[in-house]
Amino acid sequence: MTRTARPALGTFVFFSVAFALATYFTFAAVQGDFGVFRRAEIQAEARDLAAQLVEVQAQVAEMENLTKRLSDGYLDLDLLDEQARSVLGMLRSDEIVIR
Repeated sequence: MTRTARPALGTFVFFSVAFALATYFTFAAVQGDFGVFRRAEIQAEARDLAAQLVEVQAQVAEMENLTKRLSDGYLDLDLLDEQARSVLGMLRSDEIVIR
């Protein structure tokens, strides 16, 4: 009685399942919702939002300054003159309008 040596079916199934699981988890670690590529996207978005925040904070500071300059306690005549010209369309008598 000679028996031929062939791999057991259980061993083949075990390694096939192990390889499939390793492939799945590697793919999920790289391209999944919490993977390496998503992390890079989130970091780039965070940098963009930080730059946008700096711009908005500068705009808010400028608007606060203009609001303070137009308040009752502090009156900037140059700013008042500029606003009257732009909003009301007022001119001085010595000015010439060119359109």
